Amino acid sequence: MKLENIIFDEIEIGQNVSVVRTVTMNDVLGFAALTGDFNPVHVNEEYANQTRFHGVVAHGMWTAAQISAVIGTTLPGPGSIYLSQDLKFVAPVKIGDEITTKITVIDKDLSRRVVTLDCQCTNQKKQEVVFGIATILAPKEKQLVEVSGPSVTVCENTG
Repeated sequence: MKLENIIFDEIEIGQNVSVVRTVTMNDVLGFAALTGDFNPVHVNEEYANQTRFHGVVAHGMWTAAQISAVIGTTLPGPGSIYLSQDLKFVAPVKIGDEITTKITVIDKDLSRRVVTLDCQCTNQKKQEVVFGIATILAPKEKQLVEVSGPSVTVCENTG
């Protein structure tokens, strides 16, 4: 798949993009293996069924990683550099949930080439599960990069 960035000069306040992904047990196990976070609420169904969540839940940071993925691949895309991220985790994400990650440009700092993004993740019931604000150093040069990996479905990209 090819990724094309949106350079700072092309970014407009109000511009947004949404990406949808369904959480699988393989996602959760892969994230646990990658991070070393084998908290049983994420990887042990018997244990997780006895918790307040009544089942396995995805790592909160898995959901946060969906925000990072949208920023790094779509808005602004390749060449973006994270400066900060402030997040609130407000509801559990369960196996089979369809998570929509929406990123909206809310500010541009012309002197530093920094964009501020409103970040929101919702489930298939339109319930907010994670939200916050990210600041990103946006790329100044256009890039079109070939990458390998699973594709994602981009739902919306408006200016």
